[in-house]
Amino acid sequence: MKALPVVGALGVGRGALGLADTVAAPAPPTPHAPRPGVVVRGAVLADVPALEALQAPYVATGDLLPRSNYDLCRHIKEWVVVAEPGDGSLVGCGALKIYSTGLAEVAGLAVRRDRQGVGVGRALLEALLSQARDHGLVQVFALTRKPDFFLRLGFAPAEKEQFPEKVWADCARCPRQNCCDEIAVRLRL
Repeated sequence: MKALPVVGALGVGRGALGLADTVAAPAPPTPHAPRPGVVVRGAVLADVPALEALQAPYVATGDLLPRSNYDLCRHIKEWVVVAEPGDGSLVGCGALKIYSTGLAEVAGLAVRRDRQGVGVGRALLEALLSQARDHGLVQVFALTRKPDFFLRLGFAPAEKEQFPEKVWADCARCPRQNCCDEIAVRLRL
């Protein structure tokens, strides 16, 4: 038997209907629920030129660090993408960089400007978090100039010093090493 949602004065599943409110209603979406109609897939080598093009405007503004063609090719298995249903052009991307058995970074998260605000970034992040959970990781972090996006989705502010693996692996060779303005956020899984 299928339960029907309760429709009260406050909307589906909310209202002042007394005992009728106990009728099973669909669960509200969680902060990490994938967005309907947004398909996230693993990146493939043929996506590398499109990844470069998608990231270029954000590299130019300093919102993303530059990644070479070589680096993208070498680490392609870390990347996920969202493509337009019609022409297959990439509208979003992100990577999960694993540093240890318990820690990974969400990196390179970018959504084409004309597709921002429709759930593409959220879907990418949820796919990366799902991968992190599948790997048994206990924590993910991001260094970002857009912390509000992550904070809305359950991340908490953090200090860069909490992630020495990142500092050792990447910060030492970063072009903004001495003037870093990125904010650290983290999520315990």
